[in-house]
Amino acid sequence: MVTFNVRPAGASALNAVSFVLALAGAGLAAAQEAYPTRPIEFIVPWGPGGGADQVARKSGVMLEQLLKVSFPVINVAGASGQTGLTKMLAGAADGYTISIMTGDTFGTQASGKPPWKFSDITPVAIMIKQPSAFFVPMGSPIKTWNDLVAEAKKRPLKVAITGFGTPDDITVNYFTKKGINLVSVPFANPGERYTAILGGHADLLYEQLGDVKSFLEGKQMRPIVIFDTQRFPLFPDVQTCVEIGSPVIINQFRMVTVKEGTDAAKIKVLADALAKVAASDDFKAYLIDQYADPKSYMSAADAQGFLANELANMKKFAKEAGMAQ
Repeated sequence: MVTFNVRPAGASALNAVSFVLALAGAGLAAAQEAYPTRPIEFIVPWGPGGGADQVARKSGVMLEQLLKVSFPVINVAGASGQTGLTKMLAGAADGYTISIMTGDTFGTQASGKPPWKFSDITPVAIMIKQPSAFFVPMGSPIKTWNDLVAEAKKRPLKVAITGFGTPDDITVNYFTKKGINLVSVPFANPGERYTAILGGHADLLYEQLGDVKSFLEGKQMRPIVIFDTQRFPLFPDVQTCVEIGSPVIINQFRMVTVKEGTDAAKIKVLADALAKVAASDDFKAYLIDQYADPKSYMSAADAQGFLANELANMKKFAKEAGMAQ
């Protein structure tokens, strides 16, 4: 604060005091309005190496360049992503802790009674949307969907998933209700989940195509069925769930969220920066590399309808899977 060495005359002394206080108040207001002024913690509610971790690190680096503060990524795995979410919700709604919300954690709103409400968070932007699939190791005797159905009649097939109550789990139980003997086996750490089928700890993997791209390119695993309306161009011989008569399509998405109650001006700063990230050639190339929808990005306003539709869809399939409460 700057003061002036001027002696006010008479009653104007009171005005001088008021002037100094006003300056102090203006300085405080300016300090409050400046955002961000320190690192913003970026919580990923899953272990390192997975799709949520990748999008956080990719966007985090670009956000650092735009907002001139660091975005340290903190991995907090557990409880289908709810442990990391709880960490964010336990902190202050000050814009200095943000989190990735995945379709996995969002799905727990449909399949059970999670310890959080959707109203506890505020979406900032959806950054990526991807199709999911069932995968088997390259050497598996299961070559087609019909092979899978036949094998499931002989024994229960273990499916590596992110966690109970997630879209992965809903999908497994959906098929179980149809008489296909599948069993969910959760792995919170993405690396363990991906290698579960390679090491014989699971028969199938439910995952997004882009998240296991290196395994696909390395001919270590292959998709059996893709949960989408159309066949994926790189795997033209792989059936969709629509073709096998089970249109259980639950989009995987990763969005950036903050705790409800965060100042709207701070949310706008983050939202504007994320819009620039999504519009960049670098991020567009990233979406292509991840086999994602090139039109993945959605602002918070545009995402509302999408999220409402996804939740209704998840509830529908959870009910058919016998999981709705």
